[in-house]
Amino acid sequence: MPLDENVVEAIYREHGDALRRFVLGAIHDPQAAEDVVQETVLRVWQHAPDITGSFRSYLYRTARNIMIDNYRRTRRRPHEALESGLADPADVMERADELLNRVLMEEALLRLSKEHREVLVALHYRRFTVNEAAVQLNIPAGTVKSRAFYALRALRTVLDEMGVER
Repeated sequence: MPLDENVVEAIYREHGDALRRFVLGAIHDPQAAEDVVQETVLRVWQHAPDITGSFRSYLYRTARNIMIDNYRRTRRRPHEALESGLADPADVMERADELLNRVLMEEALLRLSKEHREVLVALHYRRFTVNEAAVQLNIPAGTVKSRAFYALRALRTVLDEMGVER
């Protein structure tokens, strides 16, 4: 069953700006980014998928796939791509993958408990040692190690639930 126009408006209202920022971060061309956003919403509308994970993650993956399709299309017609002044497609895909991974990780981290998230951020993003994290979080070093172990397990579960492949 296809989605109705009200649902499409709701998708644009709730996710349009974030989706546009995601695509702009990868391709840096406002017109091309708008085309990708429109194509993404159009595909969701046409296919009315049964989404089991995060809807925003699904939109980002769909946008990424559209950018890959566009990249492949330019590879088949490299002369036209050069004339149009498009950015290097390999750079675009690398940036899109990096942005998608960052968005998915941020969403997954938000689903963890505050204690688990704090330990993972301290150890993996701020690159603190266990002792530095213990001082920063005001907990014993053994607690940092224990929380890190269980936090990584919980993070793997969350990522699996979101449909993120390793």
